[in-house]
Amino acid sequence: MGEGAGLLVLGVLVGALVVWVLDRRRVRRRVADAQGRVDQATAGRREVERESARRDRAQDRILGAMEEGVLLLDPSGTRVYANPAFSELLGGAPDRATALHPLGLQRAVETAKSSGTVSRTEVELGTPSRWLRATALPVGADGATLLVIRDVTQARRLTGARRDFVANASHELKTPVASIRAAAETLRDGAIDDPPAARRFTEQLEREAVRMSRIVADLLDLSRLESGSEMDDQVRLDTLAADEVERMGDAAAHRGVSIAIDAASVPAVRGSSRDLSLMVRNLIDNAVRYTGDGGSVDVSVRAEPGVVVVRVADTGIGIPQRELPRIFERFYRVDRARSRETGGTGLGLSIVRHVTENHGGEVTVESELGQGTVFEVRLPTAPAAP
Repeated sequence: MGEGAGLLVLGVLVGALVVWVLDRRRVRRRVADAQGRVDQATAGRREVERESARRDRAQDRILGAMEEGVLLLDPSGTRVYANPAFSELLGGAPDRATALHPLGLQRAVETAKSSGTVSRTEVELGTPSRWLRATALPVGADGATLLVIRDVTQARRLTGARRDFVANASHELKTPVASIRAAAETLRDGAIDDPPAARRFTEQLEREAVRMSRIVADLLDLSRLESGSEMDDQVRLDTLAADEVERMGDAAAHRGVSIAIDAASVPAVRGSSRDLSLMVRNLIDNAVRYTGDGGSVDVSVRAEPGVVVVRVADTGIGIPQRELPRIFERFYRVDRARSRETGGTGLGLSIVRHVTENHGGEVTVESELGQGTVFEVRLPTAPAAP
């Protein structure tokens, strides 16, 4: 083969090699581009999945932190989701709507699904009884239903307490008002001209006016205490208790009750001197009123680690064990006839409880019928000065 022919063949071979190399590069670029698009799509899908997972976790945290119970049912009534609160309120989350109890919850779900509108109900369950308010509503267009429940036991109790408070306050005020009116009418109709009768009825007027004044004063104190106590004072309960014992001395002597105090020096507590005086006064007054002639009331103040303890013990009529849980309720009386006789308003121990709680303390009672009663109030000591 001549030189020219050899060069021609070499050129062809080199050209083919170049073409082949360039084709391989183009193929690799196309493969790389395709792979990049695949990787990009995969990365995008993974990012979407991660974002969805983040949203799901956030949703779970939000629903898990709710006090309300949430149950989502699909169109067939099968559970799709229930948050922890739902299981806690009902003692578990049923798999289907037909397993919901109490039955009022089933009816609420059925009504919401069939009518396409919101359905509400309240159901009672458990012992002691609790009340749940349930709201069922349709979600989406496929027939799914959302059931939301919340515990309204405390709200119902507060509503009942307010209703009872108004009724009791009206009744307590009505009694002295009626007595005052009757005495005034009797005096007007001629008793005023009979000195002994006039004296008797004017004394009745005074007693009932004082009683009504006490009721009004206690109502005002109780209303104020429900908003809290001012915590600006450094209060020495030993000194305060001694002052209240002295204040109650004449009333105790008039009833034939001896009263003594043992108040060692104790650390100060932080709070309201006015309210703490009111608390101790009501404890002593209650003890004196329910202790008969010849009985005794002992008041003591002592320090324990981190707290100051005020103790008021009497040798009075005592309280039946079954009544102890209710004695701090407004207007609650163990013996209404005895209360009318002693002139109590039925608000004193409720005031004691409010003052104690406002100051971060606790009040306890021990009693035995016919043997007497002991109240103890424990209040935290004031923080040490820096």
